[in-house]
Amino acid sequence: MNTTQELYEALGEVSASMVEAARANDWDRLAALDAEMTATREALASQPEQAGLDDRELLRRATLITAILENNREVRRHVEPWMQSARKLFTSGERERTVRAAYGVAPR
Repeated sequence: MNTTQELYEALGEVSASMVEAARANDWDRLAALDAEMTATREALASQPEQAGLDDRELLRRATLITAILENNREVRRHVEPWMQSARKLFTSGERERTVRAAYGVAPR
């Protein structure tokens, strides 16, 4: 069983790996890492509340959370342009099918 601190550390590591994958346009790896991030976040959410953390532990957690948020912004910076391109591709294909269907033209 992972401790809460180990789960925060794991989230930090996975988010850093997600940045690497996004920068490399490695969408398959990014998707796998996103699934890992989700599982780790769910494991963290199921942890009991911890009381009495010392200042060092609180500072480490705050540092990890800040890094995770920064990594998330960096991943989005790489993913959003790709998503816009994908949306345009799918939208234009859908429009073409709609026009072809409206005019009775067979698909290519």
